[in-house]
Amino acid sequence: MKENKIYKFGVLFSLYIAQSIPMSFFSTVVPVIMRQEHYSLESIGLLQLVKIPWIAKFLWAPTVDRFSQSASDYRKWIFISELFYAIIIFSIGFLDLQFDFTLIIALVVIAFLASATQDIATDAYAILLLKDDERGFGNSMQSAGSFVGTLVGSGILLIVYHYYGWKYLLFGLSIFVILSLIPLILFKKKGEIPKRKLKPISLSDILSFFRQKGVIPHVLLIFFFYSGIIGILTMLKPYLVDIGFDAKKIGFIVGIWGTSMGALSALFAGWLLKRVERTKLMLIILSMVLFISLFFICITYQPLHSTFIYFGIMILWMTYGLASVTVYTCSMDKVRKGFEGTDFTVQIVITHLSSLIIATQSGIIADAFGYRGLFVLESALAIVTILLLLFFRNKLEYNDTHK
Repeated sequence: MKENKIYKFGVLFSLYIAQSIPMSFFSTVVPVIMRQEHYSLESIGLLQLVKIPWIAKFLWAPTVDRFSQSASDYRKWIFISELFYAIIIFSIGFLDLQFDFTLIIALVVIAFLASATQDIATDAYAILLLKDDERGFGNSMQSAGSFVGTLVGSGILLIVYHYYGWKYLLFGLSIFVILSLIPLILFKKKGEIPKRKLKPISLSDILSFFRQKGVIPHVLLIFFFYSGIIGILTMLKPYLVDIGFDAKKIGFIVGIWGTSMGALSALFAGWLLKRVERTKLMLIILSMVLFISLFFICITYQPLHSTFIYFGIMILWMTYGLASVTVYTCSMDKVRKGFEGTDFTVQIVITHLSSLIIATQSGIIADAFGYRGLFVLESALAIVTILLLLFFRNKLEYNDTHK
């Protein structure tokens, strides 16, 4: 039984790694190249719009749920989406980043459509797979997998790209995505859900989620939860380019050092969630968000010292790791039986929407007011989110397993 549980967590870990490596590669390598080619910060910020499929995925999440009567049905969605995802990545390898930029962006959007569908199915599969007391650690595996994928995609692969170029890197990525399906093929777990008649997709399935008792304070909180750090994360690589870091050093300091800290803190978050009340942990995390935004303001007033940069990136990614696991776990607490994919997707889309708004505006703000102006705005958003949590604290209801 213990081996089965370990393997179960391993399957989720591998799926989220496969999902996040290509995405982090496209969102990291391209901004660095663009900044080296002197694109404006506004243009780099607007590049985040390629992630729109991850915002719109709630529209087809009910379809995935309705045509999934068991855990094995969700597995089929994962297989098909992941294979299509790999094919698109492989095809991009034949294109030239400089001369086929528009076509590459279009194919990346299509790849993200497949990735978003896979994410819907994987999240629902995870909810069926995990018991209530396993959700904290299960979400640690999810976030840790995403961070390890980011570590490889934005760190190691940025360095590999520097030496081997675009084509062979994309070919290798597509093969890795396919290989990551092997643990899922070998693992079989029954996770039946109530049978229901198939019917056309309806917005009422989505809207009914918001009619649950106490769900609105939760929705408002997760909408703002990442707001104090997303702008910093979005503009971090251009900022490092502007202060003199080259692609290899950015690959290490952000992609390897930073995301390693994020992965470790994500694992630690699973331990914390079994011992600390959800709302208390949220307050601790938001205090860290405020601290790191104020820290980045401070370093703009003094001569650059690499020690400060390393420390700031460490705390930034540790905070993001803790925040991700906590938001995912609290969101799982709010899903309805039979609507696992829809309800979880709706909540995560809310966080993606908030992040997209801030990410696309962060470049405009940094261009207009400088990086310091952006960091000041981030600290203000952190304060607003803390006040929001304190105001709604008594109305937030989660499945705290430590009680």
